[in-house]
Amino acid sequence: MNTPPPSIAVFDTKPYDRVSLCAAAAAKQLTWTFHSFRLESATAAAAEGANTACIFVNDHADAAAIDRLVQAGVSHLALRCAGFNNVDLPAARAAGLRVTRVPSYSPHAVAEHTIALLLTLNRKIHKAFNRVRELNFSLSGLVGFDLHGKTAGIIGTGRTGALVAQALRGFGMEVMAYDPYPQAAWAETHGITYADMTTVFQRADVLSLHVPLTPETQHLVTDRTLALMKPGAILINVSRGALVDTTYLIQHLKSSHLGGVALDVYEEEEGVFFEDLSAEMLQDDELARLLTFPNVLITSHQAFLTREALAEIARVTVDNALRAAQGQPALEETELTG
Repeated sequence: MNTPPPSIAVFDTKPYDRVSLCAAAAAKQLTWTFHSFRLESATAAAAEGANTACIFVNDHADAAAIDRLVQAGVSHLALRCAGFNNVDLPAARAAGLRVTRVPSYSPHAVAEHTIALLLTLNRKIHKAFNRVRELNFSLSGLVGFDLHGKTAGIIGTGRTGALVAQALRGFGMEVMAYDPYPQAAWAETHGITYADMTTVFQRADVLSLHVPLTPETQHLVTDRTLALMKPGAILINVSRGALVDTTYLIQHLKSSHLGGVALDVYEEEEGVFFEDLSAEMLQDDELARLLTFPNVLITSHQAFLTREALAEIARVTVDNALRAAQGQPALEETELTG
C-alpha cells in the first residue's frame, strides 16, 4: 500500500512564499495547500487533511487554534520564521503538537537592511530621491552626520546583532553592546565593548535592537529608556515591533528628543504590514502619526526579504515537514517542543 505524500497547509502566504516553498520541494513528494488568510482559531479547520500547518509571524497559534489544528489531523506546526511569540508552546506540548521554526535563515539579510535603514535615514536618501524626481535639486534639509567616530549601541549580539556590530565597526564607529550572554572572544576580536544596558542606551548615537520578543523584552524601549538616550540619537528596530512602546516613542519624537527612528517592524502591524492598503483609510492612529514625522523611516517587515533568505526558510521548512511526516526528529536547532 502506497503512503500518500506529506501534505502541508500554508497560511498567510504571498506569491514569493509559494515560489520558494515549491522550489525547495521540487524533487520531493509533497502536497501543498496555500491560504492567503492568517491562522487563527476560526480558520484552523482549513488545515483539514494536512500533516503540517505552516505559519508566519502574524498568525495566531493560541490554545484554541492549536486545539482545532489537532482536531483537523495536524501533527506538526512549522514556523517559517525565527520568532515564536505567536505560538502557545505549553498548549502545543500538551496537545502533542510538534513545533519547529527557522532559527537562522539569513542574518546577513536582516543586518544589511539595518545598515540600509541607518544610511537612508541619516543621509535623507529617501527625501533626495523624491526631490530629484520632481526636478528639485536643492540640498536644504538633507544634512546628515558622519558615522565615523560616533558610538553605536547594539542590544542583542546574536547572529544578526553581531553582523550589524561588525559592519558599524567598519564605518569607524565605536560599538558598545549589551547581551545577557556576552561573547567575550568575539567582542575582543572585533573591538567591541560590552556594557550594561543603561550605559549602552546613554552612550549610543545610533541604537539598534536585535533581541527576540519575550515577556522580559516587551516594551524594552519605553519612556524610561528613551529618556536615557542622547538628544538627537537614532533608534533602529528590525526585530519585533513590541520591543518598542509606540506611545512613548511618539512623545519623544514630538519633543524632538530623538534625532530619527527607523522601523521595519511595528507593534500592531498585523493586518497592515504585508498588505496593500493604498486605497483604504489607515485605521491605526499611532502608525498614522509616526508616518507624519519627517525623521521617521518605516519599511513593512522586509528585512528578511532576499532570495537567499527565502530559499533557506523554504529549505528548512520542507525538511522539517518531511521529517515530521516520516516520524523522524526535526533538525535539533529548529525544535521548539522536543
